[in-house]
Amino acid sequence: MSEAPDLSVVFPVYNEEENVPLLLREIAAALQGRGWTYEIVAVDDGSTDRSLAILREARKDYPTLRVMALAKNSGQTAALDAAWRAARGKLVVSLDADLQNDPADIPRMMQRLTESGADMVIGVRVNRRDTWSRKMQSRIGNGVRNWITGDRITDTGCSLKLVRREAIDRVRLFTGMHRFLPTLVRYAGYRVVEMPVNHRARQFGTSKYGAMNRAFRGLADCFAVRWMGKRMLNYQAREDA
Repeated sequence: MSEAPDLSVVFPVYNEEENVPLLLREIAAALQGRGWTYEIVAVDDGSTDRSLAILREARKDYPTLRVMALAKNSGQTAALDAAWRAARGKLVVSLDADLQNDPADIPRMMQRLTESGADMVIGVRVNRRDTWSRKMQSRIGNGVRNWITGDRITDTGCSLKLVRREAIDRVRLFTGMHRFLPTLVRYAGYRVVEMPVNHRARQFGTSKYGAMNRAFRGLADCFAVRWMGKRMLNYQAREDA
């Protein structure tokens, strides 16, 4: 693809060998015939199963699929950052490889971005297919994050996010900061809106993140983001003629 595509669909992969073929099929079904040019960027985060091999084989069926591989398992933030930096699309949408996000929501998010004039659309999971304890953890986590960062994000844990290229290029991430991308984008002076999206139960594999590591790391990250928000450079400059 010689020119920048309209959209880049990016996702990190860590031991999702059963889910990857289904996800690629759903992405293609959601975007084909829409009149947009698009690419798919998958980043393997040091998988120990056949995920990387399956992605490599899939390129013959999906010509716009680009496969990247981290040298070692580096975490979700690193994999997402690598995907975002490699993406060439004017718009970039991220989702998880576990099939809990629904690629069929992507066209609606594109429409929401256009109609709202915003720079980023983030999903709010409805009818969540998670356990009661996990939903409660998310609710508490969202409240604490918003209280510390001064934001009003309904669902910080939803990975389905659509953002303009120029907005994401302004953001630099550190470990764990992918959960705060909407806040960081807003800090950089861009407009963020929300919309309800579908959520599905995991069918294959297991979750890679437990309650304890999310709680303790997330709290430390909240204060880091608050510090960054107070010190982030946000200015406009032009050459004086």
